[in-house]
Amino acid sequence: MLRASSTDAPLRDTAMNLKSTLAIAAALCLGATAAVAQTAPAKPAAKKVVKKAAPAAAALPAADAEQLAAAERAHLGAYQCEFSESIDVSMNPKSNGYVDVRHKKQVWTMKPVVSSTGAVRLEDVKGQTLLLQIANKSMLMDQKAGRRVVDGCIHEKQKESAAAVAAAK
Repeated sequence: MLRASSTDAPLRDTAMNLKSTLAIAAALCLGATAAVAQTAPAKPAAKKVVKKAAPAAAALPAADAEQLAAAERAHLGAYQCEFSESIDVSMNPKSNGYVDVRHKKQVWTMKPVVSSTGAVRLEDVKGQTLLLQIANKSMLMDQKAGRRVVDGCIHEKQKESAAAVAAAK
């Protein structure tokens, strides 16, 4: 702390100004802290978590003749994919003409469509994914992200087709 002699008036005034400035700053800090404490919301009571039942799946539109024919051409069963991945395609038990595609813990309900090239496209009814089946392999694609989920997936019928092509050469 500064000590001022009685003969040094400017020094004494500076010391007094410093003390009063510090006192004002301290008072403002205490006031601000008290104001924040008063306006801070009280901690809410713990809420009970109520699990709601999953909404019922919307009814799928009835499959037309083209879709039923495409469903007949889709390869059902297990597929072995690159990097030790696998997918499984099965008929949807609730809607005739639709298939369910499983990869890891995800399941997509898909509508089979035959493309102009003869490939079978299984299109997710929610527009998220697409399983493309060509003669020698299949690939599962995430349409929204624009990337492949798994590639090089081969069903038994695709193995047979590839073997027949190799034998013909």
